[in-house]
Amino acid sequence: MSTASSTAVIEPATMSLTGHLTELRNRLLWSILAVAVGASIGFVFGDQLITFLQGQLPADVKLQQIELGDGFAIHLQIAFVVGVVLAMPVLLWHVWRFIAPGLTARERRAVLPWIPMALLFFLIGVTIAFVILPFASQFLLQFVPAGVERNINIRSYFDFITSLFLAFGVLMEFPILLVGLSKVGIVTSERLRRSRRLTILAIAVFAAVVTPGGDLVSPFVLGLTLYVLYEGTVVFIRRSGR
Repeated sequence: MSTASSTAVIEPATMSLTGHLTELRNRLLWSILAVAVGASIGFVFGDQLITFLQGQLPADVKLQQIELGDGFAIHLQIAFVVGVVLAMPVLLWHVWRFIAPGLTARERRAVLPWIPMALLFFLIGVTIAFVILPFASQFLLQFVPAGVERNINIRSYFDFITSLFLAFGVLMEFPILLVGLSKVGIVTSERLRRSRRLTILAIAVFAAVVTPGGDLVSPFVLGLTLYVLYEGTVVFIRRSGR
């Protein structure tokens, strides 16, 4: 009697396809709402954030608006990035709540502690992007020909910033994904070591593609960061016995 009861507690209930789709829809709706609330905060403080990010450019560089709607579009861009950053705890929570029923009790205990780490790594990625922003801008600006005024389209500048921040933030989840896959037995440290050369090539190509602006600083820093995290993740997985 006690064995049957314990088994009923451990085994998750089977959910139909319709149930999974309904669950996914609900999780997405709550996630969108969380981003919208965060974006509202970002929109309210948009002017202050835009002024702050303008300050990362050299003093002689001027931003200029070309199209009529660029100013509004920039406020929306800034609001969206702020919304994603502020909503990230909610987004990670709903991702966890969606995948958790498909895991065993042991897998859930193994993966759950890494959900807060995913938030930390996202924030680290955004911070790294902010730190390298002045260096990436300086690198690109040094190629402006002599005698040409260093004026930048404000839309172009903030496209660069938002893409940079989101790319670094999202890609910093890479080691968390590897650890999670190792916890459920999909990858092992030995398999990751055997794939090192292919992984280095993939990181180099991916870092060059996803970083905006065409500068050398952003993809180099992103690629180096991802590679160091990859090697650290391999060591961690090996020491955990996988």
